[in-house]
Amino acid sequence: MTAQDPPPPPPPPSRGLGTRWRQVQRLPLTLMFACALTGLGIVQLTFQLGNLTYRTLNWQQDTRATNARIAALERDLRVLREAERGALDPGYLEVLARCQGFVGGDEQIVVAEGAPETPGENCAALRVP
Repeated sequence: MTAQDPPPPPPPPSRGLGTRWRQVQRLPLTLMFACALTGLGIVQLTFQLGNLTYRTLNWQQDTRATNARIAALERDLRVLREAERGALDPGYLEVLARCQGFVGGDEQIVVAEGAPETPGENCAALRVP
């Protein structure tokens, strides 16, 4: 060893519980504040992701319900258009009149003995929305 060499560093003190506690007490206040803000950010991010998932599932359910309603309305529109076309067709109107019990002016009416006063349904009913 020469005279110009610095002395060797002292050995580190033993790391007991008291030493650790003193190190924790020396942590800067800003570091603790940053950790608290980070924790709050994680909580907020978790809430935002949960809210996004909820809105997505709710939107998908509303979309399915709306699509089902649109399909029902398109079906109703098709039935109404068929009924409108039938209302303009004389043959179809004659069939509807016969279903209700009407007869032509030059036809002879024949009623069986013991026939009921009110006849049953002769034709299938058309569902009109």
